[in-house]
This record gives sequence, C-alpha cells and structure tokens, in this order.
Amino acid sequence: MLRLLRLALAFRTADPAERQGPQQQGPQQQGLPQGDTRLKTVQGVVTSFCGDYGMIDESIYFSSDVVTGNVPLKVGQKVNVVVEENKTLYALRAIKVDVVPHCLYGAGPSDSGTRLLIACVTSISEDTIYVSDSIYCSIDIAAEDFVPYKGDLLEVEYATELSISNIKASSVKPTRCIHVEEVRITSVHGRNGVIDYTIFFTLESVKIPDGYVPQVDDIVNVVMVENIQFCCNWRAFSITPAQKL
Repeated sequence: MLRLLRLALAFRTADPAERQGPQQQGPQQQGLPQGDTRLKTVQGVVTSFCGDYGMIDESIYFSSDVVTGNVPLKVGQKVNVVVEENKTLYALRAIKVDVVPHCLYGAGPSDSGTRLLIACVTSISEDTIYVSDSIYCSIDIAAEDFVPYKGDLLEVEYATELSISNIKASSVKPTRCIHVEEVRITSVHGRNGVIDYTIFFTLESVKIPDGYVPQVDDIVNVVMVENIQFCCNWRAFSITPAQKL
C-alpha cells in the first residue's frame, strides 16, 4: 500500500496534466503517452486498490480514469492492460485497462495462441520456477545469464487451453533489467546486503567474480531486476567491483 501511494504521488508530480487539473483532450490525444515510450499489452490481476489508484500484479500502477467504461475494479479481478514504462521513475503505468469477462478466462489474446502476463516468482524447486499455483517453467528457459529468485517480477509467455490446469511457460525474462555503475554497498548482514540503500542482494543468487566478497563501502557495478519480496524494489543478480581486484 505504501508503494502504491508513493507511485501515485510520483506520477501526479511528473505529469503536467495532473498538476494542471483535468483538461479536455482531443480524440487523438486521449489515453496516449507523449514522447518516445515503449508500450506492451499484458494480462494481469488487480492486487491492490485504494481510492482512485491501484496496482496490477504488484508492479503496474493505474488510476481509475484509464479503466474502460469506468467499470469499478476490485482486488483479484483479471484485466488486460496497455502498459508504458516511465524511464524517469523506472516505473510501469497502465494507460488502458480492460476488464476480462469471466467467459474469456483462459483464452489467449495473441494470434499465435500464446498469452503474456507479468507475474512474481513464488517459489523455486530444484530446476523449476513457479510464478503461481498453476504456471511453472524450467529454469533453463530463463533469459541468458539470469537466474530468477523468489519475488522477482517476470514477463511470462505461455500457451494454455481451458482444460489444462497446470500450464508450462515457454519463456520467461525480467520485466526490467537495468545496469548501474559505481554505486556503493551500504550494508552487509551475513549473506545478504543492500547497495545504495535501494538494491538488495543475496549471495544465494548473485553472480560475482571468483574470490570477491562484497563489503560495506565497496564501489561496484550492478545488474538489477525488479523484485517485490523485500523492502527494496530491486535485486542485484550481478555485482562486479568498479575497480579491478
């Protein structure tokens, strides 16, 4: 809930239209992002809702004015979402939300018969990744050099039929993968630590050079993915000292 409130405030501050109040928009402007943005369509579930704002799959912020037909939403409802990434806030925002009718549950929206959704890793058992009670995949199909960890947000592509209860995903990759340079390790507790107060890591699932042990005040380069398990929103899966050992 705190994350939802922070995102609502951040988007209202960043959006000039929000600061100026509601304005009449032309048919070609309404609901469309301005500037160079990357759009994608996914299917997800409303995971939180407060007032006029909510979250889908714990990762996509939306406001009630982008819901088609002003349909009231509730937690647990399935929706189709057009998503844009705000490169300044490193956040995902829905620009259009359509409620999925119950009769269409399980029907893939793409011509190829596959479905795309954003999901959180719930558990990893040996070589199998689970993103829900019914959707799983082999760890071998994850994006190159990426080892998923509990809480990671993944973009999952899978095929399904109404009669299938357990669904095997055909590909998984992080929703966002970002490289940052020369950031400082701010705390280390046993096998876990935090970088720059915002990025957590665990030695159970991080790539580091042979012989290197992360220490407080080390300056490092990091490859991170979005994760919702801990108080930080990012998990480092690769850490390299900024200076040669």
